[in-house]
Amino acid sequence: MRIAMIGTGYVGLVSGTCFSEFGIDVTCVDKDAAKIEKLHQNVMPIYEPGLDDMVAANVEAGRLAFTTDLKAAVKDADAVFIAVGTPSRRGDGHADLSYVYAAAEEIADAMTGYTVVVTKSTVPVGTGDEVERIIRARRPDAEFDVVSNPEFLREGSAINDFMRPDRVVIGTESEKARKVMKQLYRVLYLIETPIAFTSRRTSELIKYAGNTFLATKITFINEIADLCEKVGADVHDVAKGIGLDGRIGKKFLHPGPGYGGSCFPKDTLALVKTARDYDAPLRIVETVVAVNDARKKQMAERVIAACGGSVKGRTVAVLGLTFKPNTDDMRDSPSIDIVTALVEAGAAVKAFDPEGMEEARKLLPAGVEYCKDAYATMPGAHCAVIITEWNEFRALDLKKVKSLLASPAIVDLRNVYAPEEMAELGFAYTSIGRP
Repeated sequence: MRIAMIGTGYVGLVSGTCFSEFGIDVTCVDKDAAKIEKLHQNVMPIYEPGLDDMVAANVEAGRLAFTTDLKAAVKDADAVFIAVGTPSRRGDGHADLSYVYAAAEEIADAMTGYTVVVTKSTVPVGTGDEVERIIRARRPDAEFDVVSNPEFLREGSAINDFMRPDRVVIGTESEKARKVMKQLYRVLYLIETPIAFTSRRTSELIKYAGNTFLATKITFINEIADLCEKVGADVHDVAKGIGLDGRIGKKFLHPGPGYGGSCFPKDTLALVKTARDYDAPLRIVETVVAVNDARKKQMAERVIAACGGSVKGRTVAVLGLTFKPNTDDMRDSPSIDIVTALVEAGAAVKAFDPEGMEEARKLLPAGVEYCKDAYATMPGAHCAVIITEWNEFRALDLKKVKSLLASPAIVDLRNVYAPEEMAELGFAYTSIGRP
């Protein structure tokens, strides 16, 4: 089988590469000629562990190719995946579908013979209907079906998520399209992966509902953490106690500075907008969005408090900038709000992140100093703050840290360290939701 993957962003590049690992001939398409040229040189536009090796192996095997020529890629494809960006639209928070619809127009002009057009991008309910209308308007005689096949990839573990998923969701009412999709996912059938066939609109909603539920769990435990601090309870014990209930589950119950990244912020906003458009407002989700936005800003206040109530003229060492470890993604990362607030309050910020500093330079205030490693941020700093739980921050030489800091204050927004250990070492230690 042959497929074309339109878009070489996070979803398109990972999905296309993994399909080629399944033995399918894949051509990934992007309008950005510079990005395609770098991919030809095996230079990845994103950081994802193991992706460069898998790309190189499948290119060498002749199963994976990259091009700017959409027409050539689509012409002989059995299926064409739309995996372009759907960022939040300015003003109303709705998903910007202009890239999806532009891709649909180009696909319509390039198709020859029966083609399954698959929306892999995260799109609001009804987008598949519009994609079908666009293609039908341009090609009334074309043979095609539009299918929804949302992605469930976690940055940092995306390859494993694609190759060994919890489930695959496919939205279509066409038996012909079902056969094509079954063939594409044949490898997963063989390992008995649950594959759910639904209506197209149901499939589109599953993606948003799933991400929004996870965002709600994160926000819930963050608010419970605040309560724990007031009553003298330990949020980790609370999370374990409720997570052992099979109806709740233990995942996404780790307290922190709020969710960020490429999915949860924009997907919660888009679902709120869709619900309002259909006069079925989601009050819980609206609250989740508001609480999470406020929480990121509140984290800077914790750092300021740890510095005695003011950071004016003081230096703060920041460890971790990406929204989570094992990615270079800075989109909606809590660090943006935290670092910006600290700079505005008069702090000098020295920061380090293993993968995210290049992206951070585009988003953080100009005065931030970027350092070569974690320890380089600390000399003369009045406080160190852990924002992202990269593994290398879990095993710092704490005696060395104490010797470098101007005052032994650490604000641990990921609860990497044990309060008792930090107290014994003489740190003024602040964490989340623990006595």
